Amino acid sequence: MPSDKKVALVTGATRGIGLETARQLGHKGIAVIVGGRTAQAAQEAADKLVAENIEAYPVGLDITKDADRKAAASFVAEKFGKLDILVNNAGVGGEGGLLNAHTIETTEEELQSVFNANLFSVVAITREFLPLLKKSPAGRIVNLGSIVGSLTLQSMPGSPILPFKAFAYNASKTALNQFTVHLAAELQSTNIKVNSAHPGWVKTELGTQHAQMEIVDGAKTSVELALIGEDGPNGKFIHLGKELPW
Repeated sequence: MPSDKKVALVTGATRGIGLETARQLGHKGIAVIVGGRTAQAAQEAADKLVAENIEAYPVGLDITKDADRKAAASFVAEKFGKLDILVNNAGVGGEGGLLNAHTIETTEEELQSVFNANLFSVVAITREFLPLLKKSPAGRIVNLGSIVGSLTLQSMPGSPILPFKAFAYNASKTALNQFTVHLAAELQSTNIKVNSAHPGWVKTELGTQHAQMEIVDGAKTSVELALIGEDGPNGKFIHLGKELPW
C-alpha cells in the first residue's frame, strides 16, 4: 500500500555490507526490501532486521536473472507503489581475489561472469526499477563501486592500490563508474540522483569484532548517499563524504 514512508531496495543484502546497509537504513525509519539470491536467504536476513524492530521485507532476487528482476519490481509496485532508494550492492569478485594480479591470463569465462554481475545486471535492474524511482519525490541510486576501479589511482606512481591488478574485477568497477556518470547526466533534470560509493577496505570474512566494525563503516557511504538532500552530489564517486578520482 502506498505511503509517505521511504522505501529502499538493497541488492545482495543477506550478509556483509549489504545487510549492514539495510540495517542502517532501517534504523533511520526506512522500509527496507532485502534482496537475496534465494528467497530463503532473503527471509533469514529480513527476520534478523525485523527482530531489531526494522520494517523489512524479503525478496528472492538473483540480479543476473531477468525473471527475478521483474518479479521484484512487481512486488515493490504492488506493495508500495514507488521506490525511493535503490542500492546496487550485489556483485562478485574475480578469481583469486583482489591480490591475484592477472591481466592477459584473464579467461573469457571470468570476464563474462564478473561483468555480468557487476555491470550488465546492475544496468538491467536499474532499468527495471527506474519507473518506480521516478514516482519518488527524491529518488536515489547508489552503485557500490571500488577504489580499484579508479584509472587515476591505478596509474599514479606511489598509489596504494598499485598492487591490486585483478583485471576483470577492476575493469567492471571502472565500467560501473561510467554507468554512474552517464546515468546521472541522463537523469539530471529529474528527481533522481545517482552516485558511486567506495565502501573502504572491508574484509568479507565475518565473525571477528574488527571485521564487523569494518562492515559497519563500509555501509556508511552507501547510506549517506541514499539519504542525500536536493543539494547533494550527483554523478560522483564518494567515500565518507569525500570525492574520489575516477
